[in-house]
Amino acid sequence: MTGIAACYLGLSYSLYLLDHNVEVQERLVKRLKDPGNFQGAYYELIVANTLIRAGFTLTLEDEADITSKHCEFAVVSKHTRKKYWVEAKMRAVVGIFGKTDRDGTSDPKSTSHLIRHLNAALRKPAADERLIFIDLNTEVDCLDDGKPRWVETAAARLEQYEVKELQEGTRAYVFVTNMACHRMLDQLPHLAAFPFGLGLPDFNRLGDFRLSETYRWRQKHSDAHRILAALIKYPQLPSTFDGSLPSEAFGRKSSRVLIGETYFFDDVGESGTVGTVTTATVIEAEKEAWVGITDSLGRGLILRQPMSDDELADYKDHPDAYFGRIQAPKKQIREPYEFFEVCMDTYKDQTREILLEFMQSAPNLAELRKLSREELVIAYCEGITASVQASGFQMRAQGRGESTPEVRSSRGWHHNDIH
Repeated sequence: MTGIAACYLGLSYSLYLLDHNVEVQERLVKRLKDPGNFQGAYYELIVANTLIRAGFTLTLEDEADITSKHCEFAVVSKHTRKKYWVEAKMRAVVGIFGKTDRDGTSDPKSTSHLIRHLNAALRKPAADERLIFIDLNTEVDCLDDGKPRWVETAAARLEQYEVKELQEGTRAYVFVTNMACHRMLDQLPHLAAFPFGLGLPDFNRLGDFRLSETYRWRQKHSDAHRILAALIKYPQLPSTFDGSLPSEAFGRKSSRVLIGETYFFDDVGESGTVGTVTTATVIEAEKEAWVGITDSLGRGLILRQPMSDDELADYKDHPDAYFGRIQAPKKQIREPYEFFEVCMDTYKDQTREILLEFMQSAPNLAELRKLSREELVIAYCEGITASVQASGFQMRAQGRGESTPEVRSSRGWHHNDIH
């Protein structure tokens, strides 16, 4: 996908999402048709698109109300039920989006308006927590590892602002972005986002942290993590509007089966068999689906079915729901925290009694007995991860001992090169 296609189709899909989930206000459409107001409306649509896909319900503000200042819109998380007030700002640059020297800057520094936009957003009254999106609208300039040069500059300035200028008690999730599709119209566009917890010292900071600390912080800030995951997938256009998979919607032959459904499998034995699908998974390297069935005689069988390129692409897009039921997809373990998360998912429903039985040989058993069931799960999974690391299993980050495994937290940023 080229930049021009991402701009045009991304805008179209954003309008569709807004109309489908909330409403498209007449005032917004007028702003999009006005060259002087297009840029602001365009970025607000990118943010609205992101939040809808991240699982938020939007409530639009009455922008015709001039009696008081207010944010662009409010959102409520469907996962945590928390409410947030949203503000979206994009740096105006001469020659981009119709801006001139009357309403744009010629300053080549990407973060030239970062604090100006931040202060403007913080001046808006907000009864709940804040989500502030600031787009730098700058050229794509990356280091050898793909990291945009502006990330460290933006991080340092926000940290300085937090120490010297932030009013006590003020906090916000700040997402600094560079949605550069409009600067790469005939190229594969590069999108980047850097999240910062303003007044939130336990969100995306440098340091060595225990796995349990990282886990608790990720749970605490789960809404922000969902937003970031949705942001870097922009524009993520659907191939169908009814939720059906492209490999089936466009008339291609599909061998996909659904868990719980009954089929005739003609490749079993000499005459085939009727069986109900009980489980299924995909072996991507082999381009095969492994399907577990129970036949009419109650026997359990595992069948291997080849997958087409289209089917495999559909699975990669929707690994958790490809077989008709929500199930956790297999996860490649690359670092200790990812292994820890898999353990947490495995033991999250385990009883307190069994967990204590698992840890009978622990030297601090007396202290473990004082923990709640949830805390026992965390302690047990942290111990498993440390033991696996100590055994020599290679993961990217290293801990500092079997009893207190740690993960080195680097400066988090995310990007997406659209294909």
